[in-house]
Order: sequence, then structure tokens, then C-alpha cells
Amino acid sequence: MTQNTSLKDLLAGAQLPALPQSAIRLLELAQDPENGPAEFAVPIEADPGLTGQVLRFVNSSYFGFSREISNVKLAITLVGIRTIKNFALWSAVFSLMPNPKSGPFDLKSLWQDSLRRGLFARAVGKHLGLKDAEDLFAAALLQDMAVPLLAKELGDKYRSLIEGRGEGEARISDLERETFGWTHAEAGGVIARGWSLPEAFAELIESHLDLEEYVAAPEKDPGRVAVALSALLPATADESWKELERFQSAYEKVMKGGPSISETLEKVDADYEEFAPVLKLANPSVTLVELYNQSLQKAAT
Repeated sequence: MTQNTSLKDLLAGAQLPALPQSAIRLLELAQDPENGPAEFAVPIEADPGLTGQVLRFVNSSYFGFSREISNVKLAITLVGIRTIKNFALWSAVFSLMPNPKSGPFDLKSLWQDSLRRGLFARAVGKHLGLKDAEDLFAAALLQDMAVPLLAKELGDKYRSLIEGRGEGEARISDLERETFGWTHAEAGGVIARGWSLPEAFAELIESHLDLEEYVAAPEKDPGRVAVALSALLPATADESWKELERFQSAYEKVMKGGPSISETLEKVDADYEEFAPVLKLANPSVTLVELYNQSLQKAAT
């Protein structure tokens, strides 16, 4: 994809922080399928901070192991290389994002939204039979990673967009395209490639606004469908689900014969409660199921 020159210039001048060497090494190891838990444990154990995060992650109630796991190699063996690699990746990105003071923008709220979307995309991916559903989790979690950087670099201009979004009345991507000629999805793709993340990740991040292109035949590109559908979830700050009708229509096409919307949202809410402590995130004041039911009631009156 040819990027708008001003976007390239903006990101080039932003001086992106470098990924930690441990994350880079894990990505390198992932290129060779012969590498196993022993090889992946080496760069993790060389980074005390990452070691602590990985062990806290594996010992969380999310996995529910009956005994404490205190060995990195065993942790990788139990939950899988892909899961640990992706955890290390988005944990690294999580730590690098700036926290701009830009109007109503709130970094913690963004990560709450991102965690919900990651969990939702993985649930959809599993239903669609994808073996790499963990990759969808990481890609959906990172889909909005450009937003904090753009808010920091563009200051008042971007704050106006965030304020113009209101309570979900407008999509920030539409406002970005109208104002700048590009979106945070395109910016996310540029950032991902700048960090040498796997191309599949960059493409999932870059295409998360293009749901209509894939939803008619979800079996052709189920990964992109799952991540793009997750982008229609409401933000934690929203009091109603403005895009619910669009979400319902797409969900029914994608999840034929699968769990209902309520069932999937209940699972996402339950997984969020178990997962959030690992990222030191609070639970949103309103769950997805509660907001879904409230929005249905409003639509019926």
C-alpha cells in the first residue's frame, strides 16, 4: 500500500522508541519452527522484567493452573510458544506507548478497549477454526496502537478529532481520513513494519477498518474478519453502542450457527476479568453484555 507522504513524514519525525532486544530476539526465533521452549526461554530469562511479567501472566487465574509455575521454560511448554511470544510482543508495545494529555484521550481506557477487542477477535477466530487465534488476539490488541502516538505528535489537531468523535457518534477513522487523508490503521501498519513485526501482523492492523471487504465471504480471510469485527465494539467511555446495528449484521454473517452475540460478549467479559490484573487494568464500569442489553432496550423504545 502506498502511504500518504505526510503520514510517512510524521512518523519518521516522531522518533519511534525501539522494541526491547528481548522482543526482537523472540520474533527472530519465531522465524524458525525448529526452535522450542528452551530456545525461547533464553531471551526471556535474560530480561528480569519480562521474566516476571511472563510468570505473572502464566500464574494468573486466566489459565488456572493448580500449582505455581516458577520456571520460564515450563511456562512456555504449558501455554505454548505462540502465546508467550505474543504476550511478550504486546507487553513491550504496551510499555512504549506515550501517554499524551490530549483532551478526552485516556491511555488506560484505550488499553481496556484493546484488551476487549483482542479477546473478542480470538473468540471469533476460534469459532472460525483458525489455529493461529492467538495471533488475532495480539493483532486486535495492537490495532489502535498508533492513536497515542498520533495524539502526542499532532496535539490540538488530533484532540479535535477525539472530541469530534463524541460518544461514538462518529468514527475517529472517518475524521482522520477527512482531516489528514489517512487513518490510524494505516499509521499502525507503518509502525508495525518499522519495528519489523511479522507482515501478517502489520496487515491485520492495517486492514481493521475494512470489514465490508471481507464479511461477505468470511471463510476467505477469517483473520481479517475477526480483527475488523472487533473494531466495532464500543469504547469503554461510550454510554451507548452507536454501531450496534452494523455490528449485529456483520456478526450474523460471520458467526453462522455459532454462539449468540450475548454468549460471545459474556465470554469476553469473563476473560477480561481474569486477564486485566496481568496488565494492571481496572474493570470497565459497564460490561459489554450490559451495554449491549441497554442499547437493545433503547432501540426498542
